[in-house]
Amino acid sequence: MTDAAFDEVIHAPNRLRICTTLAAVDAMEFSVVRDALKVSDSVLSKHVKVLQAASYVTVTKVRGSSHPRTWLALTPEGRRALAGHITELRRIVEMAEAEG
Repeated sequence: MTDAAFDEVIHAPNRLRICTTLAAVDAMEFSVVRDALKVSDSVLSKHVKVLQAASYVTVTKVRGSSHPRTWLALTPEGRRALAGHITELRRIVEMAEAEG
């Protein structure tokens, strides 16, 4: 069972979307994440840097035949933090539903 913990780093909407997108895969190319989120390179890059500084995401550059490709992956720590954050969000929603 994951401990519920609200995570300020993950909670920002774009960072939450990045983490949930990466949670479904081992790794995903930067451009695929960008397109899925419908954000610019600079917006994605800014949020990835915050997640990387928290050790939630790794960034790997792979040299291809035509150009380098950047891959993003959620770290085990990032997966734990996301699971805890989602558990806490569910707890908050359950409290609101119980009061309503």
